[in-house]
This record gives sequence, structure tokens and C-alpha cells, in this order.
Amino acid sequence: MRLRVVTYNIHRGKGLDRRVSPGRIAEVLAEIDADVIALQEVVCGTEAGGEADQGRFVAEALGYNYQLGENRKLKGAAYGNVALSRFPLKVVTNHDLSVEGYERRGALHTDVALTETETLHVFNVHLGTAFLERRHQARRLSERSTGLLHNVELKGAKIVLGDFNEWTKGLATRMLGSHLKSVDIKKYLGRAKTYPAFLSFMHLDHIYYDGPLDLLGLRVHRTKKAIVASDHLPLVAEFEHTGLAKAGVRAGARRPPVPSPS
Repeated sequence: MRLRVVTYNIHRGKGLDRRVSPGRIAEVLAEIDADVIALQEVVCGTEAGGEADQGRFVAEALGYNYQLGENRKLKGAAYGNVALSRFPLKVVTNHDLSVEGYERRGALHTDVALTETETLHVFNVHLGTAFLERRHQARRLSERSTGLLHNVELKGAKIVLGDFNEWTKGLATRMLGSHLKSVDIKKYLGRAKTYPAFLSFMHLDHIYYDGPLDLLGLRVHRTKKAIVASDHLPLVAEFEHTGLAKAGVRAGARRPPVPSPS
């Protein structure tokens, strides 16, 4: 089974033109046609409804299931990370990664039901901007004895992705990379970057994985619409779930795979 996965910081739906347009975000995601989507900086004003409830609006526009991990309130609305998938979403837990004195942060853990028996564990994270803050958060995720990623109940395939706010190989990168397989951005993307969208010069968005997954390709989704829609560009990875591939399970022939590096 091939799985297309994307991480995308949507910047509250505010684009380069200063216009807030969740509809435009949905159009960018429709271009990608992913199976699993991790969004950061999402505003979900449930009382207002419509485009003000960005997570629900985008999910309904795409016809996907969705779950919100609220980290704090923003002008009275829920604000945090959102997971979307064309597959059912089962267990949902929003783990608190907050560090005292800094903005509240979280890791949204969703279990994606690929089949009746096979689950993909997805952790959608948005780490802090300060070094000491990220160090604490990386340990909370990855420490061997107590880290969230080492829960004995997490069997099978696992993906950790999101905005790590780390543009060099810092502590968070090293810690996560020591426990999980890191998508080699340099190998697949060369000089391609994800932030800022218009003149990108940094990699803030990353993907890690473990279990029966083979990475087939990686790309930055850089289209005219994506450049304007947010201050980040979507990072797209395609995996082969080797366990389901051996069993002959297919996600459906919807689109060609992401090109591999030359």
C-alpha cells in the first residue's frame, strides 16, 4: 500500500496577500491529494462555523476525517494542530509539550485505521522557537524509557511530522533521529526549502518514521497557489507500507508516486 503524507503549517489560513482563506488552503491540499495530512497553526472557531472553523471547513471541502488537538485559545477560538485523513481516525490524544514561560504546544497523536487490523500512528507536532524549549519537547517525545514514542502499545508503523522550528541539525533533530528514521531532506530535496514560502531558505518542517514503511520520495509542493496561501510550503512524502504491500492491500491507483532523487 502506498501512502502519501503531508505536513503543512497553514499560518491560521493567512496568506502572503494578508487574506485569511481556509478555502485556498483546501485547494492547495486538493492539489496534493494526500492520504494523511498534518496541519499546524489552525484556528477552529466552532461557534462561528464556516471558514472560521478552519479544521472542519478544510476537512469537509476535501471529504476527509479530521481531529483537532487544541493547545490554547486564540481570540476565543480553539488553536492548535489538526490531523486529516481519507482513512478513519481512531484513538486521538493531544499530548501537552508545553514548557513553563513559553507558548503552549502539543503533539496530536492520531491512530489512522488503514485496514481493520493495521494502524498507522501519526504524531503531528509544532515545537517551540527557543532552544531550551525544543530540548525539553524532544525529550518528552523520544526518551527511551518515558518518551511518548516508546509507548509499548504503539505497534506497527509510526510517523512523526510537523513544524519543528529547527533549521539546522540541533538537539531535537539528533534526538528524534536516534530513535526514528529521518527523511533525508538533503538527499531528496537538495536546496529546496519550505520556509518562508515566497523565498524559501530554511527547513523548519520535517518527517520521521519507523516500522514497516519504505520512503519512496519527498518533495516540496511549490505551486503559485501554495506560495501565496501560507508562510510555509507543504512538505510531501510518499511511503510504501511493506506489511500491507505483502498482503496485497492497495490504497487505490489515484496518482503517480513522488519522483525519487536522480
